[in-house]
Amino acid sequence: MKTVQDTEDAWVDGSLGRDEEYATVAEPIDEKALNNATGLQMISIRLQKSLIEDFKNIAEINGIGYQPLIRQVLKRFADAEKRRILREKSADMRALSGDDNHHDPDNSEGKKAFG
Repeated sequence: MKTVQDTEDAWVDGSLGRDEEYATVAEPIDEKALNNATGLQMISIRLQKSLIEDFKNIAEINGIGYQPLIRQVLKRFADAEKRRILREKSADMRALSGDDNHHDPDNSEGKKAFG
């Protein structure tokens, strides 16, 4: 018996089989339940084609899909922006109170504000 490595290419080129006798109709996916379980929400966004190609190339190098990569990039950006905003607000509050020597190394107050 011939063994074929289970890869995306093996599915696409048919080496893992395409006989109808082994095919079954999949159960319908409950999209709402799937999105709730994964915490994801479908959105629509227009991006430059060249940017999408860049993400696809970077994703391929890293062995992931380009959409998960875009999610990671957006998450990193949002996290960094929240930290920046909290640092600025904290500095503003210290300046107003005249307490320039206070330092919260783990930013525990800021973490509470954004959950």
